Amino acid sequence: MNAVSALITDEEPGYRSLRLKVLRPVYSRETVREGYPACFARKIINSSQQVYEVFHDLRFEAKEIFLALHLDSKNRILCMDRVSVGSLNASIVHPREIFKSALLSSSAAIVLTHNHPSGDATPSREDLELTTRLRECGELLGIRVLDHVIIGDGCYVSFADRGLL
Repeated sequence: MNAVSALITDEEPGYRSLRLKVLRPVYSRETVREGYPACFARKIINSSQQVYEVFHDLRFEAKEIFLALHLDSKNRILCMDRVSVGSLNASIVHPREIFKSALLSSSAAIVLTHNHPSGDATPSREDLELTTRLRECGELLGIRVLDHVIIGDGCYVSFADRGLL
């Protein structure tokens, strides 16, 4: 076996899995950026109404979808991360997944959003607890959680507007 074939093959145990673990987050982030509409690139987010205008089509989704907008220090959109696709009335979201991609994109802040397929945008107890936990994690990491917007059928609820952040 020569040096070139040793580099190409997976004869060294664990080498390939380590390489994929390092490359996957960067690849996923770039894939999200490419799929994000160009008209929103570098758009400044200043209000919950703007978040609703960007994501109001989530109301048509049959499953709960949880997204995070990554913003720079001037609240311009850097990228969007689809954190989770759940079931009819739940989505599993872990702070590690949200902040991993936020750290990789060098975000200064994030805005969270998800839909309620039922059409009722009222935050559940789980929504309230998750948002509190994410805000606390963001404080530790130096990434501000500016808002969490829940999209319903023709309506939305903003945690920031309601003083819940």
